Amino acid sequence: MNQAVKNLLTTLKQEANSANAVQMAAYMKNHFEFFGISTPKRRAISKVFFKEFQPTNTQEIINTSLFLWQSVQRELHYIAIELLKFHRKKFDESIIEVYEQLIVTNSWWDSVDSVCSNLLDYFFKKHPHKIKEITGKWNTSENFWLQRNSIMFQKFFNEKTDTELLSKYILNCNGSNEFFIQKAIGWALREYAYTNPNWVINFVAANELAKLSKREAMKHL
Repeated sequence: MNQAVKNLLTTLKQEANSANAVQMAAYMKNHFEFFGISTPKRRAISKVFFKEFQPTNTQEIINTSLFLWQSVQRELHYIAIELLKFHRKKFDESIIEVYEQLIVTNSWWDSVDSVCSNLLDYFFKKHPHKIKEITGKWNTSENFWLQRNSIMFQKFFNEKTDTELLSKYILNCNGSNEFFIQKAIGWALREYAYTNPNWVINFVAANELAKLSKREAMKHL
């Protein structure tokens, strides 16, 4: 194990707070264990780790991130995503396979949305020719977390949003009883409404969306 990783694990164990850990686990429906470290403190610890960790190649970065991802405590999952974000400019197109692994394993809204915001947004803006191939596969997947990110990946695209693709992906998943899909539809529309409110208003009016999706889409309109 890399010495920087050893130092990271030692620090996290030293800073663990059992009372906070119980509360944080409960907030995540007890899907994961926690050290009980607050977000600001965790980020400060991560900052030191990123300085100490000096990879010689991108595969070392990936291997370290996946090692952290396979750990029990949720904070290490967050740090794995943050590590990939820290080095994201170094990766080629093949990194999307790692991102997909993070979406479909240890899956819950916090990690899935973090991958979307911190990794997918940058990836698809850097490799726009991969958008339809990858997100099209996700949108028709049986994994609703992949479907969620096919709907959400454009949330920071603003005026560059492909509305035809957004509409297609939403309508393909419309009718789903899955809370996280209904929420994603509404959230994606709400984000795009800041750029083009008329398009969102017309889309909502023209399509019968779930109440949750419609409420989220029209939240600020």
